Amino acid sequence: MKRIGIIGAGRFGTALVEALAEEGPEILFIDKNRDLVRDYAGFVAKAVEGDATNVRTLEDAGFEECDVAVVTIGSALDASILATMNCKDLGIPTVVAKADSDTHGKILKKVGADVVVYPNRDRANRLARTLLSKGSVDLFEISDGFSVAEIDVPEPMKNKSLAEAEVRKNFDITVLCVRRLEEDPSLPRKVIIPSAQEVILPDDKLLVFGMNKAIDAIAQET
Repeated sequence: MKRIGIIGAGRFGTALVEALAEEGPEILFIDKNRDLVRDYAGFVAKAVEGDATNVRTLEDAGFEECDVAVVTIGSALDASILATMNCKDLGIPTVVAKADSDTHGKILKKVGADVVVYPNRDRANRLARTLLSKGSVDLFEISDGFSVAEIDVPEPMKNKSLAEAEVRKNFDITVLCVRRLEEDPSLPRKVIIPSAQEVILPDDKLLVFGMNKAIDAIAQET
């Protein structure tokens, strides 16, 4: 079972708690607002009143054992940055941070956020499904109902050409490019614009385009 830590009880944070709670992962929740912590205690494994800008508070709450942490603080830029840095210092494998502007997002990336989101309530529901998927998915919503996403290779596509896997027919997505490991793994992945005969390797990353529901479905195959 995944352990997911959520920092912040704003609209996005509480929507994410509610969306995740329906799926059953272990959720840790922290905010400085006592009333909101009490209101959402029934949704989560552990709810803590505390300040996430203090790394000791996160340690005491058990965040260092999280698989994913989501920093949903938006308006308080300094708190958002410090909480993100603290999560990375604790060694949490994936830190997702909410940004309210492009500048805010760039700063969060610089201090270590693995994924930056610019969300609304619908995005919270999609992020919840993403966090619970077996593989990693980075979503870039480009219009209502459609996204470009980077995904791990789903099992039915591994070691098959795009033609053999019948990607459009079976998954209703378009593979835009493939990012493949170099022989030296320390080097950046090379980008391949694939033909129908391109064989997809298990360690590839795929940049795909499609409807949100199709991308959500394929994420469960990885």
